[in-house]
Parts: sequence; C-alpha cells; structure tokens
Amino acid sequence: MVLMLAATGARAQGSVMEWKGQIEDHPRLLLKAGEEVRIKEMIAGDEAMARIHRGIISECDKMLALPVLERVMEGKRLLHTSREALKRIFWLSYSYRMTGNEAYADRAVDEMMAVCAFTDWNPSHFLDVGEMVMAVAIGYDWLYDHMTQLQRQTAKDAIVEKGFIPADDEIYAGFYNLANNWNQVCCGGLLYGALATYEEHPETACGLTDLYVKSVPFALACYAPDGGYPEGFNYWGYGTSFQVMMIAALESAMGTDFGLSRSPGFLDTAAFVQFMTAPTGECFNFSDAVPYAPCNPMMFWFASKTGDIQRIWLERRNIENLPDDFMDDVSHRFTEHRLLPSLMIFASAMDMSILTPPEEHFRVYEGRTPLFIYRSGWEKREDAYLGIKGGSPTTSHAHMDAGSFVYEYNGVRWSADLGMQDYHSLESRGVDLWNQGEGGQRWDVFRLGNESHSTLTINGKHHKARSFVPIVETWMERDRKGARLDMTSAFSEDVDSLTREIWLDRKDRLHVRDIIRTGKEQTDVMWVMTTTAQAEILPDGSILLEKDGKKMKLENNMEGLAPHIWTNDPPHDYDAPNPGTCRVGFTIDIPAASEAVIEVSLVPLR
Repeated sequence: MVLMLAATGARAQGSVMEWKGQIEDHPRLLLKAGEEVRIKEMIAGDEAMARIHRGIISECDKMLALPVLERVMEGKRLLHTSREALKRIFWLSYSYRMTGNEAYADRAVDEMMAVCAFTDWNPSHFLDVGEMVMAVAIGYDWLYDHMTQLQRQTAKDAIVEKGFIPADDEIYAGFYNLANNWNQVCCGGLLYGALATYEEHPETACGLTDLYVKSVPFALACYAPDGGYPEGFNYWGYGTSFQVMMIAALESAMGTDFGLSRSPGFLDTAAFVQFMTAPTGECFNFSDAVPYAPCNPMMFWFASKTGDIQRIWLERRNIENLPDDFMDDVSHRFTEHRLLPSLMIFASAMDMSILTPPEEHFRVYEGRTPLFIYRSGWEKREDAYLGIKGGSPTTSHAHMDAGSFVYEYNGVRWSADLGMQDYHSLESRGVDLWNQGEGGQRWDVFRLGNESHSTLTINGKHHKARSFVPIVETWMERDRKGARLDMTSAFSEDVDSLTREIWLDRKDRLHVRDIIRTGKEQTDVMWVMTTTAQAEILPDGSILLEKDGKKMKLENNMEGLAPHIWTNDPPHDYDAPNPGTCRVGFTIDIPAASEAVIEVSLVPLR
C-alpha cells in the first residue's frame, strides 16, 4: 500500500502487527454486549442523564417518519449528509440496544443501505468519507446479528470500496500526514471500518489498523507539550472527539490503544477545554470558532480515563441546566452532537455522585498557539475571566488575532471575538478562503483579519502572515494576572519592536500596555477592542460602555490618542453581518525613531 509508506514517518507508540490479543465479538466498538446494563443503572438513578437518554429515543421516533438520506452535495462537500448519517445510524442503533425495539434497528439498516448505494462518499473532501465509514461501521458492528447476510455484505463492500480503496489513492490521501483534525477524523472513521469488519479479512484489517495507529501521531503531536490545542475550541471538539472515539474503539475491541492516549499533552487537554469556557457560558473563541460553549461528551471519557472528575464540573452543570426543549437546539447544546450516545457510554463508567469545582485559576499554553487564561472562580457567572492569545496566522484555522484578548467582568463579556464565518458562505462567493500566505484573500475576510479583533493594526496593514507572537512572560499573582507578548514579528516592516502587556489588577480590572519603538517612518497605530456593549465617546476622550445595565469606562493615559467607535458593518459583499457589535479604541500617529507607551484601562462604574 502506497500510503503505508507515507505513514511510516509517524512516531507510533505501538505496533498493531505485533499485537497478540483476541478481537472481541460483535458488538465490539465502544459498548460491548451486556454493557447496556451499566447505562440503564446510571439513568435509573440520575435524572439529568435520563433526560438525555429519553431525548435520544424521542428523536429516533421522529427519524422513523423521515425519508432515508440521499446523496446531496453542499458546494464541494457531502459532509452534511455524512454527519446526518452518522447521527441517525448511531442514535438509532443506541436506541435499539437500549430498548430492544426492532423498529430502530430496521431504520438504521435502511439508512445504511441507502448510503451504501451512493456512487461514492466524496473522497475529494475526505472528511466526508471518514464520517460515513464510521457511521456504517457502527451500524455494522452494533446491528450485526440483526442484519441479513446480504445486508452485512453490502455494508462491508461499501466500507472497502468507498472507504479503504480511495484512502489508498494518493490523490485523496493527504490526510495521513496532516497534523490537524483531518488526520483524526479520517483515520478515526477508517479505523472503525477496519475493526468492524475485522473477521472478514483479519490480516488486511490488522494492517489497516496499524496504518491508522501509526498515522494519527502526526495530529497527536499538536497537543504537546501541555494539552493546548492550536486550532481552538471548535476544532478541539471536532478533532479530539474523533481521536477519543478512535482510542475508545481500540480499547473496547482490542484491549489496548497502542499508547496513543499517552502522547505528550493528550490526557492534559481536557483542562484546555475547561479553561476555554468562560463564566458567562461562552468560550474563548479564537480562530475558527463560534462563541457559545456547549457540553462536550468527550470530557466524560477524559474524566473516566484519568480519574480527574473535576474536569466534568462545567459539563455536568450544562447537563443539569438543559431546558425541556433542549433537543430542538441539540447542535448548540452538545459539541459534535451526532456522537451523543458516546456521552452515555463514557459517563456510565464513573461515579458522578461527588463532584467538586476545579481548584485551579490559571493556565498557560506554550505550544503552537501560546495562550494565557485566568478564571477567578467556577461557580458564578460574575467571576472574572481573561484569555490572551499569541501564535501565528499560518496555524490551521487561525485568524490574524495575535495579541487579542477576551475579557469578562461582572457577568458581561466586554472584550469579544466575532468568531468564524461559515465556510460555504465564502466559498460559494469564490473567496480563496484557504490561502494563508502573505496577501491571501483569507485575510480580507472581515472576521479573519486583524482589524476586527481586539489587537493592534499598524499603518492599516494586515499582520504578517508568517509571523509568530510568543508569550514571553506571565504573571499569576493576586495583584497582577496576565501576560506579556512580543508582537514585533507581526509588524516587522513597520516597527523596530512592539510588546503588549495585558493583565488584571487586584480587583480584576483590565489593563493593556503597548510599548512601541518606531523605525525610520512615522507609524499609524489603531488600538481596537471588539465589544457587544453599547458605546459612547465622552468629553474627556474616554469611551463609555454599557451592557445589561452595567457600565465600564475605557480610559487611556496618553495625550494625542483619538477615541473612536467603529462599525462592524461588512466591508465586502461576502462578509457576514455582525449585528449588536462594534469596535472601540484609539488611534495615534507616532513619530519616526521614537518610543510610545500606550496604556488603556477598563474601569467599572457604579
């Protein structure tokens, strides 16, 4: 296999080819025969978890009346169909195993036969294949005894012909060597296909499993050294969910994960997601991420695996506070909601009766995307929160947001991030979204360029695409909580040096200090904070912010700073609208060959 050679450079921690164990009987993926009783015991004594279980069953009842899926493309992607197939087959198979109602099994098989009849699973965008293989593999494994021989043969043939064969074509197989979520999703899905059909072709399945186990360390390397995830909250949910699904399937089917969970930083990454979630319930949504922070089912796997039950403190609260109609908005309530049955499986493996909030207040991440996070507490919406971002625009899914910060105080997010824009809305307008190089059109998209973020813009230019902004110092004391960043590389043509310090004082009030040394030319500086508050420029040159009946004043220390309130109206016809937001800040011209210190504070008003 050509791609086995491509993957040999990955630093695998174990060899499937040397494995001497025994493959489990069907069902072998995630939930083995008889383990349903564990979930039943959990929901019998836990009303919050029982509501999720009932919600899955109720949605499956609705699925019975829907037409089976058809091969409908959305732009260059079949992904929305693959994801719906994974949701339907996984949820229906779960409902069958938990209730014994054959209507759910019959409908799951109907969905499998429908997608297996597709001409292909769109290998040109291989995420579509990865999710579809996982969907059919779960159905094949969980419903093995319910399916006819012909149905099993149809599913197995589709996994091979529409999954394994295109994955062995170098035209489609670039994901093997990628260090991002594509590797995790594609390898994870294909692994499910190999494990589900193992007894049909044990040597081939073992070889394929070995390939995936050796390939995925490319992606696992991004968690080093400390669990930070460079692509941000959203893509942590995507990539890590499929990574956990992959590891859990290996453990349930083969009794080992071949060392994958011991990859540097991986088991620590649960803390990353926990600290990415702010007291208001929104996340620190740097890079391609939406602001809301749903419950993440995979956190229950991490808590069970490590024994650190504090990691599900926020997830458990989310579940207990679900509204009665949570299934109407399930995609906003749960990360990667099509994998929701996995929450029931992972949660049933631990005792959640005694749960206490985390004791930590600080996290610093030193990987590909340097971050500083402070959270004053874990139980009140009014707790203070500060997230600071460094890094590079060339990181997968990154924005030009180095030096930006998210700040919450007294239950309000004062400094915000507009978040991602839907890819199809840009690609359908011909935007070259994935060119992250200098001058790439990606940086002209308003939400992705630096001018929309709570950072600096110099001489009206984009940040340098090949820049990297490190965190060079952190403070974790009561009187000073924050970080210093060296932002020089983002503006290398326009300044001699630029450092940014962002911190909270003893009372958790925000301060930002920028030290700018100009070169041979005058430098025009634009200081921006993006906000969802109402803004008004006051006679003294400060800016009044008001939201939810609370007020803050943005003050500065420097003569010559001109206050501004900028609209976030879309500058291009392809840009998404940004209602209820604006940018506040200051501008100043700094003479050549000089140093300026700009200090801005956000002060609460009674």
